[in-house]
Amino acid sequence: MKDLLLIALYAALGAGGAGLLGWAAIRLLRRRSVALSLFAVAVVTVVAVTSGTFAVAWKMFLSRHDFGVVITVLGMAAVVSLLTAALLGRQVVAGSRALAAAARTVGSDAGFAAPDRPLGAELAALSEELAATSARLAESRTREQALERSRRELIAWISHDLRTPLAGLRAMAEALEDGVADEPERYLVRIRTEVERLTGMVDDLFELSRIQAGALSLSIDRVCVYDLVDDALAGAYPLARRRGVRLEGREVLAEPVEVDSREITRVLGNLLVNAIRATPEDGLVAVAARREADEVVLSVTDGCGGIPEQDLSRVFETGWRGGAARTPRRDPGEGGDSGGGLGLAIVRGIVEAHAGRAGVRNVDGGCCFEIALPAPAARGL
Repeated sequence: MKDLLLIALYAALGAGGAGLLGWAAIRLLRRRSVALSLFAVAVVTVVAVTSGTFAVAWKMFLSRHDFGVVITVLGMAAVVSLLTAALLGRQVVAGSRALAAAARTVGSDAGFAAPDRPLGAELAALSEELAATSARLAESRTREQALERSRRELIAWISHDLRTPLAGLRAMAEALEDGVADEPERYLVRIRTEVERLTGMVDDLFELSRIQAGALSLSIDRVCVYDLVDDALAGAYPLARRRGVRLEGREVLAEPVEVDSREITRVLGNLLVNAIRATPEDGLVAVAARREADEVVLSVTDGCGGIPEQDLSRVFETGWRGGAARTPRRDPGEGGDSGGGLGLAIVRGIVEAHAGRAGVRNVDGGCCFEIALPAPAARGL
């Protein structure tokens, strides 16, 4: 037992000296290449084993032949270990360089190009993260481009829609000022109508800005879908009668929802007014409500003739107004979209603020707008 303790002591002294020198070397190399650090670790290991073995063999007074055998074995093992460490370091550096080259493609138009050589588990995991990051950047860039396009279109359309009533107001004001207006009362009524239209447009812009800023304040109450639809139909009936469009409430189930009734009534009102305006005379606009799993789905179906497939994905974008089939001339005093293509964007914003979703699809002779709201059971009530 005493001999073993002595052997352990001599081995520890021999290996410990090499370990101290190796620790200092590794600290000096911590900012250098990973391959060099790996090689330094291998050198420290080999030197520590060699030093410990040499110290023990020297104290055991081995014969010259036996001592030479030990040294030879240690030398061959050291050569093989260092060569293996060098090859491993070279492989790590090659993988790192390939990944660094691939990282330059993150966020490019072509997307992330993963290295075509095998990588270690850690580098492969890093490559997957870079690929996911590149995909998120591409998605963000696409969304930003869409928002920028919508912003430009909105500014152009709002500028156009503001110019027309402002020019009319100026002309009527000048006519009244010059005393050339035959019927001043009619001019005053028209001025008030145009001012109300401009006020509605400004209100829509303010509402949309609150929605996009996440500042929309909701007053949530449990209400019946039937009551919401009934209120919306009552509000849209005068316009439908003036336009010669029939309104129907089909299969409106008395399902409860927890919503801000004022905001959801505005959503249904926007959808109904847009549907009535897009439906020809003697056409039909139908409202329905049904329960689907953990959602209550309200739909407004019109007779506009349908929306081109390439436009379906843009219907709820800010500023979208579609083709001529969906943008007939407005009558004075109409509600709904203020004219700047904001109505459907507000619809989507309000519905999403209720943790719901809005969608549209073409049906026979027209299109169907749907809003899905979480049912109370989906909230754990």
